[in-house]
Amino acid sequence: QVQLVESGGGFVQAGGSLRLSCAASGRSISIYTMGWFRQAPGKEREFVATRWSGAIAYADSVKGRFTISRDNAKNTVALQMNSLKPEDTAVYYCAATRRPGTFRLAHEYDYWGQGTQVTVSS
Repeated sequence: QVQLVESGGGFVQAGGSLRLSCAASGRSISIYTMGWFRQAPGKEREFVATRWSGAIAYADSVKGRFTISRDNAKNTVALQMNSLKPEDTAVYYCAATRRPGTFRLAHEYDYWGQGTQVTVSS
């Protein structure tokens, strides 16, 4: 079992930056595919970014603004978010799966954190 805990959410003005962190416990996530998803009120959970080994994929809406990274020694994965827009407002979730690949669908992940709120004001 893997437990995931997100942190780093908050309130920021448009154009600002935030760095989300996801701390894993229970097992080493070094061989896991890690992903970030988000869910805005009244909307379905949507893919943001994923990383497996050196392979990375981003949603078109965040490409060039967000960066996913991982620190296997610390058992963490981060999401650096720059040039934030009001439409980035959502609860952000960290997810993990042992299956290798850059998965974009929520059902392909086995473990989830509780989420952290990101609010971007205009």
